[in-house]
Amino acid sequence: MNKMVPHVLVLPEDDANRQLANGFQLDYSLDTRRIQILEAAGGWRQVLERLKEVHVAEMERNPNRFMVLLVDFDRQKNRFREIAAEIPTHLSERVFVLGTWSQPEELRQALGSYEKIGLAMAKDCRENTDAIWKHTLLTHNAEELDRLRQRIRPILFP
Repeated sequence: MNKMVPHVLVLPEDDANRQLANGFQLDYSLDTRRIQILEAAGGWRQVLERLKEVHVAEMERNPNRFMVLLVDFDRQKNRFREIAAEIPTHLSERVFVLGTWSQPEELRQALGSYEKIGLAMAKDCRENTDAIWKHTLLTHNAEELDRLRQRIRPILFP
């Protein structure tokens, strides 16, 4: 990955979220040189810890870096606000929080393999549609998804 051009790091909470990201990365139109999926953090709080301890400093040094935090919302209405409150204000335009309302395992039971779901998410991103994102376990992402599409879509799908 060329760090001198805009690029995206995906920080998944757990292995299920990592598998969703891997499915996304399989889209034929995706510029794979501009995305890197990091090792699973081990929980949503660990995602925040890793963001603050490792990635904030790197993002401050590199304005081309964007981050997507993939977390389980665990049916917690305040989860997004709780996470967003921990993102430094000066980086909030380059950090995005997405995830399944409950856990990805429930999404997999409803829609099929993580790879299939990730590919459908990539297709929606590429085509600027909402087919997969209208699922009840994903609709809570609508506002963040709009924000992400404005910034991330041109990087990954030039």
